[in-house]
Amino acid sequence: MTGLLAGVGFFIVAVLYSSVGHAGASGYIAAMALLGFAPDTIRPTALALNLLVGGIGLLRFWREGHVRWRNVLPFVVASAPAAYLAAQVHLPRQGYSLLLGGLLLVAAFGIFRSASRVLALDAQAAGRQVPWAAGLAVGAAIGVLSGLTGTGGAIFLTPLLLFARWMPTRDASGTSVAFVWINSLTGLAGLLHATGTLPAMLPLWLVAVGAGALLGSQLGLRWLPVKQLRYALALVLLVASAKLLFA
Repeated sequence: MTGLLAGVGFFIVAVLYSSVGHAGASGYIAAMALLGFAPDTIRPTALALNLLVGGIGLLRFWREGHVRWRNVLPFVVASAPAAYLAAQVHLPRQGYSLLLGGLLLVAAFGIFRSASRVLALDAQAAGRQVPWAAGLAVGAAIGVLSGLTGTGGAIFLTPLLLFARWMPTRDASGTSVAFVWINSLTGLAGLLHATGTLPAMLPLWLVAVGAGALLGSQLGLRWLPVKQLRYALALVLLVASAKLLFA
C-alpha cells in the first residue's frame, strides 16, 4: 500500500514540476520522507525518477526550441563534477536546510510578484546569452547544493535565470530541465558509488512519473499561458521550501 501511495504522489509531483521545466526531486524526497522510506533509498530513488522526468522534459522543450545549448553549457560544465563529489559527502542537514528553505521562500514570492509583468520581462530577456564566468560560478554552487540535497538543482537555477533576466520564462524552463537531467545523472552515479540502494518498486514509480511528465510538459509548453507558468513555478518553489524547512 505504501508503494502505491508513493506512486500516486510521485505522479502528482511529476505533473506539477515538469510543467515548469523541473524534474521533481524535492517533491519526491518530501513524499518519501512522509511515507517513512529508509534514508539510504531516498536520495538515489529521487535522482532515478529525476532522470526519466528530466529526459522527457528535455526532449519536449528542445523540440519546441526552448533549449539553447550555448546557455546550458556554462552551468553544466561546472555543476556536473561538483554534484558528483558533493553527493558522496554526508553533512548534518539542519543548518543548510533552513538556509536553502528560506532562500527558496523568498524566490517564490519574487516569482509570484513578477508574474504580472511577465510579458515585458520576457521581452527584455529574449536573445540574451549567459556570461561564461557567471554561469560557471553559479553552476558549481548549484552542483554542490544538488549533490548535498539529492535534488537535480532546477529549483535553484530557474529563479536565478529569471531574476538575472538571462532568458524568457519558457527558455528558463528548457535550460533548467537540460541542466537537471545531466546533474541528476552525475549525482546518482556519485551517490551509488558511495552508498544507497534502489527499491524493488522503482519500475512502477517510473511509469507513474513518466505519465506525469508527459502531462506536465504539455501544460508547460502548450496549455499554460506564461503568466500562469510563473504562478506554477512559485508554487513549486513553495513546496520545495516547505520540504526543506519542515522535513
